[in-house]
Amino acid sequence: MNVGIVAQKGNTRATALAEELREQLSAVDASVTLDEATGRSLGLDGRPVETLGDCDLIVSIGGDGTFLFAASGADGTPILGVNLGEVGFLNAVGPDDAVEAVLAEVAAVRDGDQRVRVVPRLVAVGDGWRSDPATNEIVVQGGRRGRGGGVDLEVRLDGSLYTSGHADGLLVSTPTGSTAYNLSERGPLVHPSVGGLVVNEMCPDEGMPPLLVAPDATVTVTVNAVGGWGASGGRLGNDDGTTDDAVVVSDGKHSYPVEPPTEVEIRRAETPLRIAGPSSDFFEALNKLD
Repeated sequence: MNVGIVAQKGNTRATALAEELREQLSAVDASVTLDEATGRSLGLDGRPVETLGDCDLIVSIGGDGTFLFAASGADGTPILGVNLGEVGFLNAVGPDDAVEAVLAEVAAVRDGDQRVRVVPRLVAVGDGWRSDPATNEIVVQGGRRGRGGGVDLEVRLDGSLYTSGHADGLLVSTPTGSTAYNLSERGPLVHPSVGGLVVNEMCPDEGMPPLLVAPDATVTVTVNAVGGWGASGGRLGNDDGTTDDAVVVSDGKHSYPVEPPTEVEIRRAETPLRIAGPSSDFFEALNKLD
């Protein structure tokens, strides 16, 4: 039994809890693998987070950002989140209950009766490249937003044209990510029990409202050009007359520059996210957004 531990970087409380969990897991004959940053904070060896997928369980200690970081290397391994943050949509276990919850999860894995919640992730595919899976959202946008930025795009849903025109970009969100970037772009909240993907244009010149589509829908984004239009009808760009490439961003961390004209296909990833432990209270977490 091997448990991976990922603690929020620079958080002494998270580091102390990681050390306590390491000691408690050792007492029940479970080995522990730390990610590199957690290992450094404890003066021990660690591994890149991308290699933790061979663990039987991963414990994330911190906020939702730490959970997303751990998920980037989980590759389907169940993750139990300990919430030291403010909101906690993904982290349902409080720090005072962390040891008990982790040991109970270890026992469940060993007994073969572990129960996990399976939530979808997204992947973007382009010409010769493929993004890392995204738990929250994938964004296709210009190299910059606002005046002189943005992209000319066409959006198709399972092959049918939904919208076209100029916008800062397009965001495709999972239900999990509906409370994150999607919400700041005036997209709808989606309860975790509701399947589907949110397709949300970002500051379009003339656009369609956000749309909830089937969870297995394929969103195809054709990026035709980058940059805005000036009053004279010319394409605005940088001061030197150039324009930036468009960029595809996975969960706000992994970026993939693309040169128009190009086509990006966004769809559900083959490997979902598996969340271990108790469920968080969606509406309680919503109240913490204020």
